[in-house]
Amino acid sequence: MCGIVGAVSSKNIVPVLLEGLQRLEYRGYDSCGVAVFHHGALRRARSTQRVAQLATQIDKEGISGHTAIAHTRWATHGAPRTHNAHPHFSSKPGKPPRVAIVHNGIIENHEELRSELEAKGYEFDSQTDTEVIAHLIDDFYTDDLLHAVQAATKLLKGAYAIGVFCREEPHRIIATREGSPLVIGL
Repeated sequence: MCGIVGAVSSKNIVPVLLEGLQRLEYRGYDSCGVAVFHHGALRRARSTQRVAQLATQIDKEGISGHTAIAHTRWATHGAPRTHNAHPHFSSKPGKPPRVAIVHNGIIENHEELRSELEAKGYEFDSQTDTEVIAHLIDDFYTDDLLHAVQAATKLLKGAYAIGVFCREEPHRIIATREGSPLVIGL
């Protein structure tokens, strides 16, 4: 079973997310990762190791931020490899990443959506259905992340819980679900 943790704070939130991932370890996973908004850009660390090794990687790379999402994953689409680990990024072709997403569930129509997005110039770095959602949200994004998420999820068939944030709205995380559990706390 996978797990999602996300938070927005006035201080570096990464230690809190790592603690959240550690609390989810008992559920099992084959990869893990964290994405942050840091100094105007999206950064991430992903691993097929344990959360403790991810924490070491984050320290080594100096990853910190006030807005962040994190994930533990059991592979359903794509082997348990770093490039398939969450979070996934998206951006318009040729632009820096602007959307970060984590996802639990299965998108049944991901192959069809992938073909449509590739025709628009989106490149895929993974074999996951999650990257399809990231690119859809990016494709719909104009100036309102909530609107982009609502438009993208109307096209999804399957079950999902997602957490997403955007470089242009760095103090906002959108979470939504369909057929998968999602708990939100303040």
